[in-house]
Parts: sequence; C-alpha cells; structure tokens
Amino acid sequence: MTSTGVRASFRRAMATSLPLLSRPRRNRRNATIRGFCRETHVGPEHFIYPLFIHEAEEDVPIGAMPGCSRLGSAGLLAEVDRARRLGVNAIVLFPAIDESRKSSAGEEAHNPQGLIPATIRRLKDKWPDLVVVTDVALDPYSSDGHDGIVAPDGRVLNDETVEVLCRQAVCQARAGADIVSPSDMMDGRVEAIRRALDEEGFAEVSILSYTAKYASAYYGPFREALDSAPRHGDKKTYQMDPGNVREALREVELDEVEGADMVMVKPAGPYLDVIRAVREATTLPVAAYQVSGEYAMLKAAAANGWLDERRAALESLVAIRRAGADVILTYYACQVAEWLEG
Repeated sequence: MTSTGVRASFRRAMATSLPLLSRPRRNRRNATIRGFCRETHVGPEHFIYPLFIHEAEEDVPIGAMPGCSRLGSAGLLAEVDRARRLGVNAIVLFPAIDESRKSSAGEEAHNPQGLIPATIRRLKDKWPDLVVVTDVALDPYSSDGHDGIVAPDGRVLNDETVEVLCRQAVCQARAGADIVSPSDMMDGRVEAIRRALDEEGFAEVSILSYTAKYASAYYGPFREALDSAPRHGDKKTYQMDPGNVREALREVELDEVEGADMVMVKPAGPYLDVIRAVREATTLPVAAYQVSGEYAMLKAAAANGWLDERRAALESLVAIRRAGADVILTYYACQVAEWLEG
C-alpha cells in the first residue's frame, strides 16, 4: 500500500471508530517494554577515559573542564582505580609537558624516561590488564604547538614528522602501551608506525587512528589543559575541513590499507553524520571522541540550570553510539558509569 493509501485507511478508521491495528505507543507503555525495544545502549564497556597528567605531584583543576584536572602520580592512580571499580578499564593519556622540555622537533616525545613511558610502566605494574591507549603526536612536546615539525617558512613537514612519530610510538609500546593512537593527521603515518612497531617486535600493539580529525573550534579547553595551542598559524593544512564528508571516507580507505586496527572520528557530537558514513564504509571498529568543547558546553549549561546534566549527557552519548560508534572517548566516562550503576 502506498503512503497515500495508508493515510486514507487511517482517516477511514478514525471516521468509523474502527480500532487501529498498529499503535507504536504500545511499545512505549512502561520502562520494561521500552527496554525490550531499545535499539541502542551505552555503558562503561564502550568508554575510553581521557586523562591529563603532569610531572607535579599535586592535581591542578582545569578551569574550562569542571571535574577534570592535570593529575599527579597519586591522583592518577586514584582516578584509574575509581574508573576500574566502575567498569571503565581503558584510558588514554595526555601529557602536560614543562616548557623547558619542549623543542621544535619534539624530541621529548620519544624520551624513554619521559612522562608518558614512566606513567605507562607505573600503571601496568599495578594493573597489568588495564588497557592503556597513548596519543601519538608532537603538539604537547612542540615549542610551536603543532602536531608536526614546523619548517622555517611555517609549513608543517609531513615525512620528517612521521619519522619522529614512529620513534614515539615504539617508545610507548616498549613501555607497555596496548594501543597507540596517532592524532597528528600526517599522510602515511599509519603504515609507517605499523612497520616500525612490527620491526621492533610489537606486532600485537594496536593502532587506533584519528582517521577523520577535523580542524574544529571545539578543542579549546583541551589546549588549555595541555598548554598546546599553536604558537602561530592554525592546523588547517593537516586537520580536515569541517565541511567535508567524502574526504573522511578517503581517509578511512587509506587507514585500512595502511594497517589501522580501529578508526576514529573527532569531534563526535557535531559530526554524527560522519560517524554514520564511516560506520557504513568500514568493518573496522569505529571510535568517536566527545571532545573537550562538547563536555564543557554540557557542564556550563548544567551549571546554569539550563539542562538536566544527567539526561543530556546520556542522550549525547547514546546519539554517538546510535550514529555507529563502537567506542567513545569521553570525559564523562566515570560520571556516566556512576549514574548507570545507581
């Protein structure tokens, strides 16, 4: 029957007081029945918890990200312990590096005694089964604040950067990282990192590629947290144009060929259509990053009484899962896990 015929039958039934045969509201009648019909759910098993660390012992709250801090060693262990008790067993580490350790070539990124390798070893000694994800990029270590090496004329150099990223990824794998996650958006870095890991005996270390990382306005609070904003220029020559979707599919195809184990879309909420397109284009697991700006907006609206934080945060995460994400990187990981547990 055509849609016109369905409408005509409905009007006739209403006019003659005949019973409606199909009433979708019957499946919404109570919580138990709604649970039978729910197509998408979100839980701790879907989360990777981003954590900021620094070399100081004290925890330092991040102004634009309420509830998040730069964590010292004791604070980090306490937060990871909390996450594990709530069922969140995957974290990703982001380092706030002292200015004295930054350089134009980002050598600190592959220092085996650096903050990230030392932290991985400490975490793995305490919790061998904890899944530790690491960020592979130079911006936290760069005196220029870019994800790659900057030439004197301001260009971000691709191939020279990839060489350093390979050393960084191997250094992290040697320390015990389970998954390395290149977020730099340099061309060819997934294949180069895969080869470097394999050659060093780390064939079982996975690559979660930031496949479609957009040049987004939603990263501001994160850059405050790490003091990693570009000192000059912007990141538009290597991060993607927010207007593009087909380009993301090209990046997916390349990352698959180059050996990525998982692919990511970043940001998440403003790019649900991209998540869906990527999900339909690949059989690999798809991750999405609910970034600092998304988190900060929800927190600010809730603090002003404009939103019910619990309902809005959960709805935002369900939307990301519904769009096709298997894994979500979110600063809400522990808070949501607590809500769901309660």
